[in-house]
Amino acid sequence: MAPGACLLPRVNFIARHLAPLHRAFLHRSSLGSSPTLTPSFFSGLQAAAAAAVSSEVLPGSTRIGWIGTGVMGQAMCGHILEAGFSLTVFNRTPSKAEALCQKGAVMVNSPNAVAHQSDIVFTIVGYPSDVREVILGEKGVVQGLQPGGIVVDMSTSDPALAREIYAVAQERGCESVDAPVSGGDKGAKAGTLAIMAGGREDTVKGLLPLFKCMGTPTYMGPAGSGQSCKLANQITIASTMVGLVEGMLYAHKAGLDVTTYLQAIGGGAAGSKSLELYATRIQKRDFAPGFYVHHFVKDLGIALHECQQMGISLPGLALAQQLYVSLKGYGEGNLGTQALILTLERLNNLTLPTRNTD
Repeated sequence: MAPGACLLPRVNFIARHLAPLHRAFLHRSSLGSSPTLTPSFFSGLQAAAAAAVSSEVLPGSTRIGWIGTGVMGQAMCGHILEAGFSLTVFNRTPSKAEALCQKGAVMVNSPNAVAHQSDIVFTIVGYPSDVREVILGEKGVVQGLQPGGIVVDMSTSDPALAREIYAVAQERGCESVDAPVSGGDKGAKAGTLAIMAGGREDTVKGLLPLFKCMGTPTYMGPAGSGQSCKLANQITIASTMVGLVEGMLYAHKAGLDVTTYLQAIGGGAAGSKSLELYATRIQKRDFAPGFYVHHFVKDLGIALHECQQMGISLPGLALAQQLYVSLKGYGEGNLGTQALILTLERLNNLTLPTRNTD
């Protein structure tokens, strides 16, 4: 293949999108009008560039960057790698990216270096402070991303921060999408995550070939809307988990076989994804993290702060957050969210029977 041949489809696509703007610019000149480069002209130019980049997402030509290869991120970017995209990765703990490098990913030493070698950069890190550092920091993504590039934050973070990132990206001629996910480690490994996306709708649509490697995306609205949707998701999960563990403890105390009880309710109105994913793990005392307690406490804390800003009261959210905080108090923040059973067991001075076999 001739040097640069793989870039020809993208060059042609960009030319098609910019042609109408170019013709309008020349038309104004021919009429004797001053061809002033107005904000609306630049807005149209930026939209065309964004459409060109996002619509031309193809293995072999689109360079993907990934920052954060933990429990979720490693599986998620693994699907993109398997789809044939080139992948540049960064993780603060390099060993967590070694498995991806063995499959063809290239590791670099900073988020900025990832951006320099990528057209689209995904991030999935722990806390809003981490999001701010890896995207907006001195060695962050936006400092290295070329005009027309896209940063996609899949962390659960603050909606206001997502809007700030979007504004900064726009100033640099780039796009940003906030696209947090739900489905836990099993969903990440199976490629069945629910993806909640905020930002420009055409940018989100252009990212579909990548999102579909990881799960099912839903466009929620402008920047920050993806994060707001994820917080509502976490509020729902928190109360559901409290109900799940309380129901299991009640069934045990009432003398029921807990496994039979779970089978009885699984097909009815009490059935839920939380029951499906976590009930058996709870019975087996398997508290390995599909999603860490300390990250869940962070999410619920952000949700409570949002409620304060909005002036709404969600007492179920507040109760669940305090129950999870107590796990951190016992040094159990690195366990999975199903470890909530431990708090309820301590409150009631009883222990759920262990189920050792499937």
